[in-house]
Amino acid sequence: MAPFSGSATAAPRTTAPSRSPTTGKGSTTSSTPGTASARPTRTSPSADNSPAGGKASAPASGVPLAWTVDSQVWALGCGHDYVIDKPPAQVPPPPAEQDAGPWATAQGAVHGRETNVEISVQGRSSTAVVLTALRVRVVGRASPVPGTAYAMDQGCGGSLSKRYFAVDLDKDRPVAHSVAGNDAGTPIPAVSLPYRVSSADPEVLLVTARTETCACDWYLELDWSSQGRTGTARIDDRGRPFRTSGLKGLPRYWYGSENGERQWVPTGD
Repeated sequence: MAPFSGSATAAPRTTAPSRSPTTGKGSTTSSTPGTASARPTRTSPSADNSPAGGKASAPASGVPLAWTVDSQVWALGCGHDYVIDKPPAQVPPPPAEQDAGPWATAQGAVHGRETNVEISVQGRSSTAVVLTALRVRVVGRASPVPGTAYAMDQGCGGSLSKRYFAVDLDKDRPVAHSVAGNDAGTPIPAVSLPYRVSSADPEVLLVTARTETCACDWYLELDWSSQGRTGTARIDDRGRPFRTSGLKGLPRYWYGSENGERQWVPTGD
């Protein structure tokens, strides 16, 4: 089994990583539960009044799957850009990754160039559930949002074994492709779906969706099969689509030192 990207790779099976819950909003990355339904009906979570961006899990139901979704994931724990329509003097220092949701919500931030969505999936019992397909649904395209790009790079951490997938949102019909991953420096070959999960055998999927040309609203659909039943889980941001916006032409800043003071400074890109 492996993650999605332009190609496919296999990663060793891992337990879902532990992350502190965060709170964000529909235009930022976040962890949210999806809902699944047995076919022929497909349902999705309805948006509530709580801010999106926090980690959540799939509600208990007759569906044999349980999952959590976290869209506030940075590359190697440090590399990520947000687009914020504020000048540098009005933007606070970058947060730790686990605090990205509330920080991004407060700044009205949108994911810049890419959104990483981490999906931790396992069965509700020892009975195997097969994950058969992962699809991308783009529900809105517009010009990239205005503002300034702010880089969160603060020194990268280590990698974690996951199943990696890449999505090019600029395609007319985006597809999630399995790609190679890396586990502490060890290459992991891409392996395509299907994957098999159970209560004792979870999977962690990391989907990286990128765009250069649009502000794209999108969500994922994860198909499953178990004991003659089939269904689809909608993976989104608490009932709302994820949003990713291109950075082309935007000024870009990172948090560094200038004149002896820590502040946002131009990257020179």
